[in-house]
Amino acid sequence: MPDSPPLAGITVIDLTRYLAGPFCTQVLGDYGAEVIKIEPVEGARAEMGGYTGKDSYFFMSTNRSKKSVQIDLRQSAGRDVMLRLAGQADVVIDNFRPGVMEAMGLGYETLAARNPRIIACSISGFGASGPMRDTPGFDQIAQGFSGLMSVTGTEESGPMRVGIAICDLLGGIFAAQGILLALEARHRCGRGQRVDTSLLEAIVSVLTWSAGIYFDTGRAPGPAGNHHPLASPHGVHAASDRPFNIACGNEAMWRALADAIGRPELKDDPRFSSLGHRIKNRAALTVEINRALASNTAAYWIDLLNRAGIPSGPIMTLEEMFNHPQIAAREMLLRLPHPVRGEFMTTGLGVKLSETPGRITRPPLVGEHTAEVLAARGFSAEELTRLREARAIG
Repeated sequence: MPDSPPLAGITVIDLTRYLAGPFCTQVLGDYGAEVIKIEPVEGARAEMGGYTGKDSYFFMSTNRSKKSVQIDLRQSAGRDVMLRLAGQADVVIDNFRPGVMEAMGLGYETLAARNPRIIACSISGFGASGPMRDTPGFDQIAQGFSGLMSVTGTEESGPMRVGIAICDLLGGIFAAQGILLALEARHRCGRGQRVDTSLLEAIVSVLTWSAGIYFDTGRAPGPAGNHHPLASPHGVHAASDRPFNIACGNEAMWRALADAIGRPELKDDPRFSSLGHRIKNRAALTVEINRALASNTAAYWIDLLNRAGIPSGPIMTLEEMFNHPQIAAREMLLRLPHPVRGEFMTTGLGVKLSETPGRITRPPLVGEHTAEVLAARGFSAEELTRLREARAIG
């Protein structure tokens, strides 16, 4: 039998909303942490499109592998419950604006005074310091501010947002990474610490060669469109029925491509004789390649080119992708029973561990675990009744 999940025994108090924070805690929960999602007693999940007994796809997509506890943090009794939970926890995470946790009496200094081992993680739009610390930040604002939108799209389209909330999602991943690093550091020093990240920093830190072009030339790169700015041919090409991707990563692949599509003379064309020439004359090269590809289907070319050692692949819809046998083989579509929906569909684990694998459980019903979690931490039946009657818990 495999060992317990890698984060078994770690307790995370989740005060997050929207996307970045819930995605972070979902990742931790998937790998075994006990994630206690704190939800309000009134208006629970309303910001996710309204709670009517059936959670929205927005909530369901980032809140699996958690327990739901309802606490009214506006009441002093509710905050006391929260502090008692934090006193026995490993991590507290929020994605409020900087200063909100302190205003609620739940800042790091307060938490650490009760529990020196606590790790307090905060995700914000622009970070906990600097002139924009108090500026509200959502994913699209960060996409624009970070420069990401300026390199996405085409000259004709102008700046384009990425099709998913990439700043939120990477912010969540970096927050999870920071928490794991702080847990590792705690093994050595015995104390917790603050962990602070933002949507802005998440994207700026992954700009890599786009930033490198600016550092090297002093000029900001423009929109990359559907072709790699540092390689050619490397991008979207058109077959007779639909577009697909070709990625020539070196000179040998380019020469093999010219032969495979029946255009060996392109190898000796001075416009395409080197990588630099192919990038400069990308538009002309794309026309020549697409002219050859028009003679057959994308499926035909993808099979032929991959067998020739030239990376190629389809541009699929989500429906096509989720029905592909590779997705089934890697367990990236899961179906779990759900007491309200009947069935809960979700994406699989992004990282597989051979000896300590993660495990996914369905998203909790609102307040489903309030009594269970509090009782396990020493709250008596009389306390729970009194707190419920005062509407401090749900």
